[in-house]
Amino acid sequence: MTATAKKPRKNSNATNPALTQPFLLEQLPIEQALQNHLTFSIGKSSSWATPRDWYQTTAFTVRDHLMSRWVMTRDAYRSANTKRVYYLSLEFLIGRMLSNAALNLGIAPEVSAGLHAVGQQLEAVSEMEPDAALGNGGLGRLAACFVDSMATMDIPATGYGIRYDYGMFRQSIEQGQQVENPDNWLRYQNIWEVQRPEHTCDVKFYGRVVQVHSEKGIEHHWVDTESVVAMPYDVPVPGYGTQTVNNLRLWSAKAAKEFDLAHFNDGNYEKSVEGRHSAETISQVLYPNDSSASGKELRLKQQYFFVSASTQDILHRFTAANKDWNLLPEKVAIQLNDTHPAIAVAEMMHQLVDHYRLNWEFAWTLVTKVFAYTNHTLMPEALETWSVDLFSTLLPRHLEIIYEINHRFLQMVNQQFPGDADLLRRVSIIDESHGRRVRMAHLAVVGSHTVNGVAALHSELLKTTLFADFHKIYPNKLTNMTNGITPRRWLNQANPLLTQLLTQHIGTGFQKDLTLIQQIEPLAADADFRKAFRAVKAANKQRLADKILQKTGVVIDPTALFDVQIKRIHEYKRQLLNVLHVITLYNRIRAGQASDQAPRVVIFAGKAAPGYWLAKQIIRLINDVAAIVNHDPAVGNRLKVVFYPNYEVSAAEILFPGADLSEQISTAGTEASGTGNMKMALNGALTIGTLDGANVEIKEEVGDDNIFIFGLTTSEVAQAKADGYNPWDYYHTNPELKQVIDMIGNGFFSVEEPSRYQAIVDTLLTKGDHYLLLADYADYVATQAKVSTLYQDADAWSHKAILNVARMAKFSSDRTIGEYASQIWHVSSFKAAVTA
Repeated sequence: MTATAKKPRKNSNATNPALTQPFLLEQLPIEQALQNHLTFSIGKSSSWATPRDWYQTTAFTVRDHLMSRWVMTRDAYRSANTKRVYYLSLEFLIGRMLSNAALNLGIAPEVSAGLHAVGQQLEAVSEMEPDAALGNGGLGRLAACFVDSMATMDIPATGYGIRYDYGMFRQSIEQGQQVENPDNWLRYQNIWEVQRPEHTCDVKFYGRVVQVHSEKGIEHHWVDTESVVAMPYDVPVPGYGTQTVNNLRLWSAKAAKEFDLAHFNDGNYEKSVEGRHSAETISQVLYPNDSSASGKELRLKQQYFFVSASTQDILHRFTAANKDWNLLPEKVAIQLNDTHPAIAVAEMMHQLVDHYRLNWEFAWTLVTKVFAYTNHTLMPEALETWSVDLFSTLLPRHLEIIYEINHRFLQMVNQQFPGDADLLRRVSIIDESHGRRVRMAHLAVVGSHTVNGVAALHSELLKTTLFADFHKIYPNKLTNMTNGITPRRWLNQANPLLTQLLTQHIGTGFQKDLTLIQQIEPLAADADFRKAFRAVKAANKQRLADKILQKTGVVIDPTALFDVQIKRIHEYKRQLLNVLHVITLYNRIRAGQASDQAPRVVIFAGKAAPGYWLAKQIIRLINDVAAIVNHDPAVGNRLKVVFYPNYEVSAAEILFPGADLSEQISTAGTEASGTGNMKMALNGALTIGTLDGANVEIKEEVGDDNIFIFGLTTSEVAQAKADGYNPWDYYHTNPELKQVIDMIGNGFFSVEEPSRYQAIVDTLLTKGDHYLLLADYADYVATQAKVSTLYQDADAWSHKAILNVARMAKFSSDRTIGEYASQIWHVSSFKAAVTA
């Protein structure tokens, strides 16, 4: 079957071939370019330029080196009509761009020297750049690593997300409690983005659906809608050691009618801008609190907004270059990063059937050939569902489409497994048992040709637990793509001292090909190299200690063991288990039973979702424990506790290199992968963890002797629960554990409010200890004692740390992206012929 695409819009600019290529000026010396931008872009002289002026001047200078490559990369893709990857993610935690761009472009030394010539330092200038508030945690950082790898590997790709005005929030700690403040990262000019008003899209909400009979059959028209304008802002993504600069397109919500003059003239000033405020709310905040009905509606609005704009943009680009719809899967590969963009399956059907007038069967064939879905969770409660009532109000046409997709899917399942009504109920996209809800993960699975987990254990558990029924229906659809991290950000940029040491011994190739880092493994046996490695770690720890003093006022000893747990605050990640160990150490020190323990600084960082009360209580408990421990003269420097506020990418770039011990202690079977474990190991930290997520594969790579594993396995967790796990048994039989829990419950750490943490105690005892902290406590404490013993043997510790670094090659996001490209997207590298 051959179908013809809509006639593309005429490109009025394509009249003179000479105008289709940028004019490449010889790049000025960096020092001269800095002076020019300070004068002509900032309008100042060096005598009264502020630190922010120098940041903007430097950013403009580095951006100049990006622009021609960016333009010519996109022109080359367009000219060759290459197949492209479109990565849809609600988060892109890209961090600061100045240093990353300079390093990837290979001009960091010249930029540093140019700044030095005018009396500035690159590190100080970079500190003026705010972190781009476009994500929260691992999901967004993974997306950022992936777009870096796609550019580095010359894979034609575009990332799509939302340009949040305020991100999630800026965390401060006041009286031990998390306080959420708006993260106004766009207060000053964002030099790295380019607005593209010519590519705006209209996104519709509400309204109703009417059926119209035509010669082709029944057409569905979505009418009486409210429109929001999606304004695109493009951000360049430079590859490392290549001329390729890919694109990250972020959508900002604008009102179709920003200002009502009639209302204003009537004196109704608030009403006159009501439309603008309502529209712009969509892209203001990442993950708005969904504890209210309006919050739930805003979240679904947000997801559909960026998905619709992205889908329209993808199809416009396709139809501008192709007339045969059969070519869509040969030119387009769309990856859904988690369930947030799953509505794209229905939106693509809406566009193809309702706008481009393809018949349903052909359109569905195309949809199931272009979409792939990455799952990031094993917990059913974390999979998004939306009430049918909300869908029918906000997206009535899409609810009809989902009903039709579900009807045809269930018919297929019933033919394959006749009479299995329970199977139909379990796999249905519509959950009829909980007030009729749309299961977004089910929509993504049904609409995708491939579904992947993000670690070997996670992917196997998807097949046997969460998606077992779908695996039965589609035995070849589920696969694994173990996550990875970009060594450019997490080694070259975050740890320049270690990068320099490695470069001295094995050259620079490992920054682009991390498999080359294996060459340092024999150096683990070299005493001089171990000594140099320890010196790098000591310098990084001193840098972290200085930053902790600046941020918290807590003085820590950089020679102590830096025990670091940095990740989103959640019960299953078990920061609380870490706290139980801290209190145990505290009690042992006070009782004179810890003379053989190494001095330790326990560092926490991470944000709790605004509506997650218990997670915020855990943050408060950490700070209350710190207040007691850090000021107890009987403890001194033998134990310190720190909560590092406002964890973000720039903070991680200091925390990871300074860590000695990496805490990866989630309950086995709950963490999909984790990437903090990879970043810490690559920077020379040893891991203490359960056999969960990517910890399993890290253990396989680094060896059993170079990692500290404790706790129940996934199967043992399941068996414990099946056998009627009772946390009280552990409480009554372990005196140390009982003492710790009693201290929390009796107000030892909150004397002014003794019952402050009763809810935490109840979670551990009367509510069943869902994440089995008490079951793993004794083994965790015993394993921590082994950590302490090893740390006191500096040579043995550094030997194992070097082996961890050397054996991290598997966890490069380049390897991950290479597997996506060959096994899921079926896309090849394409090098644009760019003259630098």
